[in-house]
Amino acid sequence: MQTDGQLIRRAQAGDSQAFGALVQQHQGRVYSFTRRLCSNPDHALDITQDTFIKAWQALPDWRPEARFETWLLRIARNTAIDGLRRGRHEPEPLPDDAVLVDHGPSPLRQLESSRRIAQLETLLAQLPLAQREVILLRELEGLSYQELAAALDISEGTVKSRLARARSALLEARHNTTGASDE
Repeated sequence: MQTDGQLIRRAQAGDSQAFGALVQQHQGRVYSFTRRLCSNPDHALDITQDTFIKAWQALPDWRPEARFETWLLRIARNTAIDGLRRGRHEPEPLPDDAVLVDHGPSPLRQLESSRRIAQLETLLAQLPLAQREVILLRELEGLSYQELAAALDISEGTVKSRLARARSALLEARHNTTGASDE
């Protein structure tokens, strides 16, 4: 199996099959992030598709000092925000060799049926977008503070502040939800 770096170099040279392999390796993570960010599975599919179209178009500008995953998530985030601002999202087709493939239910999808994940997603949906995206990128995607700052184009201090506010808001919302159901 080739590394992302090897596949990227091949794709930058015009190898659409190499880019297709990158799509297959990263589409689940991009979809998972965008679905939780916009709370709409259909829009998330469109955003995921648009993310990879934009990545294909911008691939000649990608530099090895940027983690490919972080770069993709930044494109996904910007695409999602643009779609949310417009109130709708019109997808464009991917190149023929880079279509999204459904491999059936992933382990994450299977876990999403549990009550705890459903409750967390409900609580996340109540957060403002800026807090929701920072907590998703940190806690679910595992980005470092530095990677978060780069992906969101904000300072590390702002990342830490947003994370603290998001965590606090989640705890408060959870307390309000569980406190209300205990009565």
